[in-house]
Amino acid sequence: MTWVKICGITNVEDALTAVKAGADALGFVFYEKSPRKVDAETARKIVEALPAEVEKVGVFVCESAQRMESMAERVGLTATQLHVEGPSLGDEKPHGTRSSETLKHYVALPVRHFLDEQGRFDGFIVSVNQDKPDKRLSGIFLDSGTPEKIGGTGRIFDWTAALPVAEVIKRAGHSLVVAGGLTPTNVTEAIRILKPWGVDVSSGVEAAPGKKDPEKVRAFVAAVRQTERLP
Repeated sequence: MTWVKICGITNVEDALTAVKAGADALGFVFYEKSPRKVDAETARKIVEALPAEVEKVGVFVCESAQRMESMAERVGLTATQLHVEGPSLGDEKPHGTRSSETLKHYVALPVRHFLDEQGRFDGFIVSVNQDKPDKRLSGIFLDSGTPEKIGGTGRIFDWTAALPVAEVIKRAGHSLVVAGGLTPTNVTEAIRILKPWGVDVSSGVEAAPGKKDPEKVRAFVAAVRQTERLP
């Protein structure tokens, strides 16, 4: 089954709607500049209302491992998702501090770096092609973030052009997650082209920034599940 994450959750009602629709994970944004930002106390109250089996993912931008793991303990997160500004995983990987043994860790990369500057692709290959996949890294997100807007752009990237990047990630043994501009009407095509392990949606299922549209949430999850049944 395709892993489905509904991101930008800001209230209990939306969280429970997503869970009932069949989401595998919910995302809580702790980036100050995001219109979907939540504070630790709000996120903790939402997390307390969720079933244990649902992943609770904290979303951060260029943050330290120590800071992310501290927030995870405070809120009750089960995973962290770190958005980085460059195409290399480098030192942005989890550092193995006290909480990381029980946390899942995801890294989100901006696809524009690979599509706009081909020279960066070679460095990325070196970065992800190791003798063994980093067991602390649960997956790599490909997102359509811009320098001005790290995530939640509401815009897709060129999925076909990104195929070489996706294949490098998968061949290196990492789980690929597609994000950026996904909606109930286009997620089938994204899955068909990139064949990811998971998909991540935020603005594509909203009524307004930070407020989900229940019908769109249900339609998105249903579209993913329908795609899984296609030959």
